[in-house]
Order: sequence, then structure tokens, then C-alpha cells
Amino acid sequence: MPDTAADQPIAQAPLPPQGYAHLTGQVVVRITGPSTDQFLNGQLSQSLDEVTAACSPRAAACTPKGRSYALTRLVRDGDDVLLALPESLADTVMTHLNKFLMLFRGTTMAVDPSARIIGLFGTGLANLWLDGATSRLSKPAMTDTVGPHHLVRTEDTAEGLVRFELWVTEPLTGHETARLGTATEHREIDWQASEIAAGIATLNPATSEQYVPQMLNWQRVTGVHFKKGCYTGQEVIARMHFLGQLKKSLFRLSSAGQAAVGDPVFSGDRALGNVVNAVRYDDGHTEILAVLRHDGVSNSLTLADGSSATLCPLPYAVPERDVL
Repeated sequence: MPDTAADQPIAQAPLPPQGYAHLTGQVVVRITGPSTDQFLNGQLSQSLDEVTAACSPRAAACTPKGRSYALTRLVRDGDDVLLALPESLADTVMTHLNKFLMLFRGTTMAVDPSARIIGLFGTGLANLWLDGATSRLSKPAMTDTVGPHHLVRTEDTAEGLVRFELWVTEPLTGHETARLGTATEHREIDWQASEIAAGIATLNPATSEQYVPQMLNWQRVTGVHFKKGCYTGQEVIARMHFLGQLKKSLFRLSSAGQAAVGDPVFSGDRALGNVVNAVRYDDGHTEILAVLRHDGVSNSLTLADGSSATLCPLPYAVPERDVL
């Protein structure tokens, strides 16, 4: 997402109840070779045992200090694993991961130019791609193959908008293109707004390496496996989890003001944390995901421009907030 409020495109209010959006700001990376799982297990917060044809969980890639430099989803495509990265971070993340990949002869990692992701709003298109998709894929991360592609249930918004991701692995056929043509195409900013409404954070160059995954609620959206073996950053992440040391996490806010990534959020004169993602709507309000200290969010909140902000619900619970 853009770094300044003035540069942000405007999302549709309310969010589209049906339709789709091409997620052109995401690139799909393919890892292939005999050591794919071993390589990824050493670098990601998710166990590759959990990544199956029927399950596509999220994961974080972290520094040795446990700070997330990438947030992703993992999709099993035959013997390969696909992961999504923001275009703004892809080169940096892959350059870093390649330092470790060199140890695994015969395993490769590269952007797959034929793969892309389409976000599906509502149930209409999902049920066209997979009969009974809503009931068959009833929980986030549940996945089914549709031809050569993968349909993934993702988190609903807090207001109950059902959402899916269609991971396209080959050029669409004429029939598949016509299927998309039965629905309304929306802009990627509308999907980004739905991500905020679902409590799903996105990193960019300004926020990479700033937060431990739990600060981004990643453990609540299938993103952290606490029983897997060692991986980079695991000691910090596990200690924060098992010792109850999480003091700040991701909150969803709404305001009539404007906000940009990195802006502080205040309670009185005290800065509680910073904006991670923000989207302006065409009705004039802004929705925000911000990492804030737990011990201050019960008070009135204000943004950097002085406007007030109110807490909005998330579609999942964060019980760590009850442990101060």
C-alpha cells in the first residue's frame, strides 16, 4: 500500500458483496526440488507438514531477532510450494532467502510468471469454480484444486463478507475467462480494504522487520506453528508465546481523518503504536490496522492529524490481550 495518505487510492464503501479483483501487487514464487520442505521449514514460522493439497496456511519469514520481514501464504502445487509476496518486497526477500537456498543443491526458487492470485468477494464466483465451495471450504486456509488452479478460503471480514483466493497456475482457458466475466471486476484497493476488515496485515519496505509475528496477530490467522522444529527467529517467537510476553498486537480502527503507514496512534499525549495498513473509503472514512500497546487502547485514540479513531471488531479473538 502507498506510504502517504495523499497517494492512497480510494476503496468502495461498502465493500463489494460479490465479484473479484486481480491482485497485481502480489507475485507468486515457486520453490521446487527435493529439499523444498526442508529449506522452507528452516526459514518460515509454519510447518511444511501442514501445507497440503487441502490446506494452505499462512507463514512469516523472520530475522534472528524474530522480526517479520515477510508475511505470506503457502500453497502446495504438486511437489512444489507456492508463496505470495508483495511486489515491493519480493526482490529483497528472495535475495535474502537465496543465501540459505544455496545449501540445498537441486532446489530452486523463482517468480512464476504464469501464476497469479485473484481475490473473490462473496460466494458467487467461488461456487462457480467449485460446486459447494462455501460448505466444502468452511474454514480459513482450507483449499481445493480446480483444474490446475487452487481455491483457498481466506478469512471473512468482521462484518461477515466471505472471501476466497484463486491461485491461478496456468493461463486461464476461454471457459475460465468467461466464468470470471459473469461477475463484476473490482479494484485491488477494494481487496486491500477487505484485508483490513478481516484483520490481515500486509508488510511493505517501511514496516518489514518491525514486528514479531504475534504483534500482527499472525498466530490467530494460521501463520505460526508453535510445535515445529527450529527456524530463524523461532526462539524469540516461542518465548513470547509460552511466557505470555506479548504486550502489543494488531487492532482495527476507523476514523474520519487520514492515516499513512508508520503514523503514530495516540492515547492523550502517549504514543501507543503505529499504523501498519490504512485505506481511505469513498464515503470519507479511513480504516486502519495498527500495532498498539494493550494497556492503552481502552482510552480515546487519536491519529497523527489530530482526528479521533474508534476501535472496530476483528473476525477472530486475540486472547493474549487479556494477559497484561
